[in-house]
Amino acid sequence: ETLQDLMVQHSTMLQTAGCFKHVKSLEEKHSIVKDYLRWYIIDRNHGAIERFKNGLATLQFLTALQQYPMKNLSAAHIENLFQPELSPDGSNQRCWYLLLLSEHNSVVTLEDVLMVATGVPCMPPAGMDPQPCLQLFKGSKFPMANTCANTVKLPLLDNYNTFKDNMNFGIRNSPGFGCI
Repeated sequence: ETLQDLMVQHSTMLQTAGCFKHVKSLEEKHSIVKDYLRWYIIDRNHGAIERFKNGLATLQFLTALQQYPMKNLSAAHIENLFQPELSPDGSNQRCWYLLLLSEHNSVVTLEDVLMVATGVPCMPPAGMDPQPCLQLFKGSKFPMANTCANTVKLPLLDNYNTFKDNMNFGIRNSPGFGCI
């Protein structure tokens, strides 16, 4: 009875969405909600979505997005992306913790590292300009980044566990792009 009352109360909205009908059981609520959400999210915005796609297609951008979909990041991909400014050969300061991040139980993801350093969570189809850069520095125990220069600065610390903990803390607590 409550479902039927709600259907009548919101009949104008449900009729507009094309999902107003007589209900016989409570189990029908799921199909009504599903139909309404489909209309609200997809069908109602179909014209705007099509205009957006047509705009992207005018410069072949839509084709490029379809040909080069977003790929999952790997530790090797991030390592190859960043041009490191390394310490001298023989130094013990050449640590990087990308392999740890590629594990599924890490609190920080490779996408988080890329977001902090560049402002984007995935590789753009057109690549990155300027080329992302990795630097080591003294002066802070946390990582620092410059998204305009696509640079991330890693702190030089006494041991790997402190480095890892401070990197995780710095990346997870950095206000970043894409936060909604």
